[in-house]
Amino acid sequence: MNRLGDATSPYLLQHADNPVDWWPWGEEAFAEARKRGVPVLLSVGYSSCHWCHVMAHESFEDEATAAYLNEHFVAVKVDREERPDVDAVYMEAVQAATGQGGWPMTVFLTPDAEPFYFGTYFPPTARQGMPSFTQVLEGVVAAWRDRREEVGEVASRIVGELAERGGAYGVSVPVGESELGSALLGLTREYDARRGGFGGAPKFPPSMVLEFLLRHHSRTGAEGALQMARDTCEAMARGGIYDQLAGGFSRYSVDRDWVVPHFEKMLYDNALLMRVYAHLWRATGSDLARRVALETADFVIGELGTPEGGFASALDADSDDGTGRHTEGAYYVWTPAQLAEELGPEDGEFAAGYFGVTEDGTFEEGASVLQLPQGNGVVDADRVASVRERLLAARARRPRPGRDDKIVAAWNGLAIAALAETGAYFDRPDLVQAAVDAADLLVRVHMDGHGRLFRTSRDGSAGPHPGVLEDYGDVAEGFVALAGVTGEGVWLDFAGLLLDSVVHHFTADDGTLYDTADDAETLIRRPQDPTDNATPSGWNAASGALLSYAAHTGSQAHRGAAERALGVVGALAPRAPRFVGWGLAVAEALLDGPREVAIVGATGDPLTSELHRTALLGAAPGAVVAIGEEGSDEFPLLRDRTTRAGRAAAYVCRHFVCDAPTSEPRTLRSQLRSQVWTGPRRS
Repeated sequence: MNRLGDATSPYLLQHADNPVDWWPWGEEAFAEARKRGVPVLLSVGYSSCHWCHVMAHESFEDEATAAYLNEHFVAVKVDREERPDVDAVYMEAVQAATGQGGWPMTVFLTPDAEPFYFGTYFPPTARQGMPSFTQVLEGVVAAWRDRREEVGEVASRIVGELAERGGAYGVSVPVGESELGSALLGLTREYDARRGGFGGAPKFPPSMVLEFLLRHHSRTGAEGALQMARDTCEAMARGGIYDQLAGGFSRYSVDRDWVVPHFEKMLYDNALLMRVYAHLWRATGSDLARRVALETADFVIGELGTPEGGFASALDADSDDGTGRHTEGAYYVWTPAQLAEELGPEDGEFAAGYFGVTEDGTFEEGASVLQLPQGNGVVDADRVASVRERLLAARARRPRPGRDDKIVAAWNGLAIAALAETGAYFDRPDLVQAAVDAADLLVRVHMDGHGRLFRTSRDGSAGPHPGVLEDYGDVAEGFVALAGVTGEGVWLDFAGLLLDSVVHHFTADDGTLYDTADDAETLIRRPQDPTDNATPSGWNAASGALLSYAAHTGSQAHRGAAERALGVVGALAPRAPRFVGWGLAVAEALLDGPREVAIVGATGDPLTSELHRTALLGAAPGAVVAIGEEGSDEFPLLRDRTTRAGRAAAYVCRHFVCDAPTSEPRTLRSQLRSQVWTGPRRS
């Protein structure tokens, strides 16, 4: 009996009809393994994972393989996006044992959940030095039957080694100019000056590092930091990793030149990159940055928006190629012949040249991923628009990639922050409203009355799993950004509830942070990781939100918690700056103050609105903004702040100590650009 039919995870539902007798993660599965005296097969993946689909078709849908599995194992299926804690704990073991990781993750456990054999994808037949999945299963069964004591010793040793890793992050180095300078130097060494980005293939969008570079430039004026950010953003926007027809970024590029992506599109990538491009526009006025930020926002709303007001997790990499075969990238790639068929010979030839589509192709079977190669020169904008519109219409007739429509709290928090700011910068109230709608969904469905979060929801109903640290940090970050854009202090109040939970349930006595709450399910070890990966780590996300909330409220408790947590960034920055990008961005805010901007003026007054917009466009790292009428208690920053001779006024402060107020947007702009604190002049 397959037990996944009632799951809220689309990934688990994809396996609900497998002949494998899957169990969801839970004590019942391990009790069954103890009862039967068999090991547990733990298979972890996610719905838009290409190789997860491949292994499912090859092995989990195969009757003979399933029969063997069902006889000799209790099989447990986990959605890594729904249970990042389970994924993190066992991925750490996989990486320690094999030197690499990935999904699908395949781990064999004792009935006490202790791991003893590891892998990722296994093919149905042995190839390229890799054993077949059946061979792996038979080998594990033989070891379990004939060398049970040895297996138990291996499992106990692995669990012990994982436990010893706990506490390694207690090392704390105060973050200062030296640490940030070392981080910048390290990034410069790893920077790909010809192609943009860092490192070789596969190349991932370095969104959090880009945010650090932009903030560092804003605080220090370092042109090299801005150049790395600007050139990387342009390279990605011109490459195949960016959807040149509809906007939105794919997960990563398989090559160093951003040409061929892994085609899955994740909400978190697009939220983070939308914000980066909006901030790049704020710093440079780049038309390209403006276009990409807005196109990405439209993609997030149009392709990932759900009827409940939130944003779905992902679009698959695969889709039907028109022959009944599910193929990666089929929805997105083109041949010259296909362009000519849809556009006619002349426009087809023009489109091929404009988008870099060749007879040899840049992808598989002679197809090309659309790009915007350098040197396109001056082109007819109307013709380009017409070509795009017709190709979009043609692409819409193709079978669409599948969508994982579960709502993940953390990723929606990232989207809320990005949409609120992008909407404010570019006078798009619809984007701000989309952020408000998503925030409202999180409050209604994901939050309980005690400031605790559920990780996921689907169709307006919360999933069964509690939120992890990244949920609290990213949602609080989104709420703080939304409060600054809308002037509605209730979002700051909600952020405070979440951050109080961080302090009380996720923080150790030494100030370090755990990924799971103190009352969460006990795993073989309590996960704890300050390094950023595809998204800000929960540790760094919480640090940033704590710092912003402290700037808004003057809370020394929250600021102290942020400073203590950032100590690990000081320790890691010189050695691994690419893996603490968001932590470095938060550290830039800490060194700058961060600045607090209070706008006091009548609602609807043009000067109030202009000062508010000027404050939001100020690039001071991590600056927070509060707006309200004189006498308002909507935000703590507004208390005792007054207008000037009846005119709206702006106050730029640090630690609630303010420079002289101004009613001139130009002066406010200058105060926010200043890299040297000129106060205090007024308290």
